[in-house]
Amino acid sequence: MYAMKIKIIQLFCLFILLSCQNNNIKVFDGSDTSLSKLNGNWIVINYWADWCAPCIKEIPELNEFAKENEDLFVYTFNFDHLEIEDLAPLAKKFKISVPSLVTHPREIWGIQTPPAVPATFFINPNGELVLSLFRPQTKDKLNEIIIDLKKAF
Repeated sequence: MYAMKIKIIQLFCLFILLSCQNNNIKVFDGSDTSLSKLNGNWIVINYWADWCAPCIKEIPELNEFAKENEDLFVYTFNFDHLEIEDLAPLAKKFKISVPSLVTHPREIWGIQTPPAVPATFFINPNGELVLSLFRPQTKDKLNEIIIDLKKAF
């Protein structure tokens, strides 16, 4: 009887542990995910804001970069940390096709909100921030950078 209670408690704890690991990163216009699903992959995060003209100009470049690099996880993150109901119309208005993190990158990788936007961060497959850029980027420049980073890794 005692052994049965211990088994039930162990199974219950295992269930709780497994359920806590699922989809702990909220994503708008994409699938929620978890750090364990992202580990082992290159990740690019672009901070943007609707009041930032260079950010808006950069969005089509970022969309194309993501389309050309399906082996990467490319995300946007709104500088003003908007909730989904406020983010949705802006994503539509500016034709952002890249999924947007709702969970702050600080909570995932320790990336603090940059002092200015646009800002782009590259995270290697070990989950380490390896490059931070604080100016608008083109698709071609992003492609050059990721090729160089992959070679150096």
